[in-house]
Amino acid sequence: MTRRPLRPGAWLCWALLLLGIVWGAFSAGGSVQPSGAGSHVNLIVIDGGINPAVNDYIRESIQRARAGNARALIIQLDTPGGLLSSTRSIVKEMLSAPLPIIVYVAPSGAGAGSAGVFITMAANIAAMAPGTNIGAAHPVAGGGQEVKGVMGEKLENFTASFSETIAQRRGRNTEFAIQAVRRSISITDQQALEKRVIDLIAVDVSDLLKQANGREVDVGGVKSTLDFNGVSILRMEMGLKQKVINILAHPNIAYLLMMAGILGLYMEFSNPGALFPGIAGGIALLLALASFQVLPVNYAGLLLIVLGMCLLVAEAFLPSFGLLGISGVVSLGLGSLLLFDVEGSDLSVDGSIILAAVGTLSAFVLVVTFLVVKSQRRKATLGYEGLIGEFGEVRERLDRRGKVFVHGEVWNAEGSERLEAGDRIEVVGHDGMILKVRRAAEI
Repeated sequence: MTRRPLRPGAWLCWALLLLGIVWGAFSAGGSVQPSGAGSHVNLIVIDGGINPAVNDYIRESIQRARAGNARALIIQLDTPGGLLSSTRSIVKEMLSAPLPIIVYVAPSGAGAGSAGVFITMAANIAAMAPGTNIGAAHPVAGGGQEVKGVMGEKLENFTASFSETIAQRRGRNTEFAIQAVRRSISITDQQALEKRVIDLIAVDVSDLLKQANGREVDVGGVKSTLDFNGVSILRMEMGLKQKVINILAHPNIAYLLMMAGILGLYMEFSNPGALFPGIAGGIALLLALASFQVLPVNYAGLLLIVLGMCLLVAEAFLPSFGLLGISGVVSLGLGSLLLFDVEGSDLSVDGSIILAAVGTLSAFVLVVTFLVVKSQRRKATLGYEGLIGEFGEVRERLDRRGKVFVHGEVWNAEGSERLEAGDRIEVVGHDGMILKVRRAAEI
C-alpha cells in the first residue's frame, strides 16, 4: 500500500500551526510575575458593576499578590452594586485571604453602593476618600425592581444576616450593616468614620498607606502589624478574558445578546440554509447565558469551542466560501478566553498562546477561502465550458452549419451568418456536441 503525498494545502496548514505553537511558546515564556523583595503593595481598580469578571479579577489579584510577596492588596472601589452571587464569592476570598486586603472607596464622588457595602466591610482596612458615600444595600431583582412576597422577605433576611456577619468578623458597626440592607440607608465618608463603618479617610493612596502603617490586622486568624515604610505601588490590570466577560456582563449587553441570539435562530429556522443568522445567533445566545450566569463561564467556553470545531469541519464539506470557517475561528477564540475559569485554581492559558492559536487558524482559513474563491472565478479549461471564448477558423463553408478548427480539433459548428473557409471565428456556446460560433472581431 503506497502512501499518498500531502497536498500543498496540508503542508501550509501544518506550517502555520507550527509557527503558531512556536510563537505562543516564546510569548508565554516572556511573561514574568513580580516576586522577591516584598517591598511593594498591589493596587487594582474596580470601577463599575460587580460581576463574574470582577470576582475573577479580585481572586486572581489576591493569588498574584501572595505569589509576589506583596505586603497588601489595595482595591480601589467605585461601584453602584452588582450580583449577590459574585459579591458572596468576593467576600469569601477576602475573609480568607493570606495577606491584608485594603478597600479604598475613591476617588472623590465615588460610592460603594449595594454590593460595594459588603466588599468594603470585608476588608482588613476600610477607607474612603473625601466626598464619597456608602450604603443602599437592599437586594433587588436583575431589572432593578423590588422582589416581593415570601421570596423577597427571605432574600432580605439572608442578605441582612450576611452583612451583619461580615461586620462582626471585622469589628464594624453591625447596626449600619443591617439597616443598609433593610432600609437602604446611605451615609457620607465622615458619617461612616464616626459610625465605625470604615477605619480612616484618605485623600489618595499615598495618604492611605501612611495612615494604615502600623495598624494591627487579623490575617487568617493571626494578628500582624502593617508595615508600609518605603513600599512602592504596583498596579495590576484586568486580563483579556476578564475584560471580555466584564463587557458581556453589563445588563444592556447581556440583554441585547439574548435578543440577537433568539432573532438569529428564528431567522435560520425560517430560512434554512442562510447559515449566518443561525451561527451568529448561536454564539450570541451562549454568551448571553454566560452573562446571566445561567451557564457557568467555563461551560460556555467549552460549548463555544465545540461549536467552533464543528463549524471548521463543516467548512470542508459545505460551499460557504469562508463563512463557516471565519465563524468557527471567532467561536474558538471566544471559547478559549472563557474556558479556563475554574475557581481557586491556577489552571489558565496565557493570552498570547490563545492569540497565536486563533491567529494561526484565522490565517489558514483566510488563505483557503482566498484560494477557493479564486478557483471559482477562474475560467474553465476543460470540457465544453473550456472552449467558450476560444478562437479558431472555418474549415468548410459555414452556411448555418459547417466545420471549424478550434483548440487543435475539428468541430461541427453553427452560426447565424455565412462564413467562408479561412474566416476567424469565436466560440460563444454549444448545443450538445455542436459549437455555436460567430465571426471574430477584427483587431
